[in-house]
Amino acid sequence: MDQKHILELNKQYRQGLDETSSFWLGKSKGYLDFKYGGYCHAVDQDGTQIDSDKSVWAQGRNAWLWATLYNKIEKLPEWEQAAQVGIDFLDVQGFDRHDNRMWFHTMRDGTPIRKRRYAFSESFAAIAYASYAKMVGSDLYADKALACLETFVNHKAEAKFTEARPTIGMGSLMIAITTAQTLRDNIKFEGADVLIDRCIDDIEKYFVKDDLAVVMEQVAPDGSVIEHFDGMTLNPGHAIEGAWFILQEAKYRNNDKRLIALGCRMLDYMWQRGWDEEHGGILYFTSLHGTPVQEYWHDMKFWWPHNETIIATLLAYQLTGDMKYAEWHTKVNNWAYKYFHDKKHGEWFGYLHRDGSLSSTLKGNLWKSPFHLPRMQLECLKITDQMLAGAVLNS
Repeated sequence: MDQKHILELNKQYRQGLDETSSFWLGKSKGYLDFKYGGYCHAVDQDGTQIDSDKSVWAQGRNAWLWATLYNKIEKLPEWEQAAQVGIDFLDVQGFDRHDNRMWFHTMRDGTPIRKRRYAFSESFAAIAYASYAKMVGSDLYADKALACLETFVNHKAEAKFTEARPTIGMGSLMIAITTAQTLRDNIKFEGADVLIDRCIDDIEKYFVKDDLAVVMEQVAPDGSVIEHFDGMTLNPGHAIEGAWFILQEAKYRNNDKRLIALGCRMLDYMWQRGWDEEHGGILYFTSLHGTPVQEYWHDMKFWWPHNETIIATLLAYQLTGDMKYAEWHTKVNNWAYKYFHDKKHGEWFGYLHRDGSLSSTLKGNLWKSPFHLPRMQLECLKITDQMLAGAVLNS
């Protein structure tokens, strides 16, 4: 990557961030819900609203985004207003007052529809409250962020299966890492390093299998492989997302060599497991032993694994200088922008068939909202800014 190429990437990510913001705050007319608070994020390719129901996940994720853009990029009134709208909804409608747990799915006015057995709504509310606390300088919202983090970390998910085949998953560990990092960055969370260390150690101990060159999604409580469909199913994008959280921590700790090695191993293993050599792009699910995967959407291409892989490969290159990661970044970045990016309306489509053809024109639903894409654009903008500054300093 020479300086010219890095400049081109820097421009791409900044323009992309502006385009994503303009799509949601401009073209998606009903996205900001000034009547009930929050965001109506289920939209078609041109921003037309399809459904007014709200994912509480998205309320936290989106409020985090707008507050973060205000804090880190530019203090734009529209970003400040957008953050406020989401925080208002979380405060009034996000919680079940009987047990202080958060909902997952509500009607537009906040009437609850569903609560899930895990506590990811709380993790995303934690990052929203932390970023908002920094934006407005509020100890009250810092306390709310810490309370949501505590609920998330201490929550014991209701059993989905019997005790005949107990499992543990990597998802909660990796989300705890990035949540703690966000709280450390925004409200100086003093317990961040201890929590992050514990989660990284568990990921390395139980889920990273060097003998198999793989990162497992779920394993038995002792870390052993479960030789059944659920246990053998791999989620490359998820593992690669976890890899860049660890690489991010390595950078924070003055380029910690052990963490760089761990994050790069995770990226290496899951690039080999996830990259589609025939059509390009990251497969959604693959199998530990190369046997068929049970889920019928296994060979589809979703937007978010590509966002995470774009970040991970660029960050790995920044930290190691290994040209392999520059080449991988170019491959996944070019493929994703070719097939997911909507050049007419802006933003990215969410769902493609294996060959890159469009499966759905949706830009938002209960699962997709402005989070993974603008986070990628923001992170890669920051990385390329640093790389360019380094180039200037070293010239």
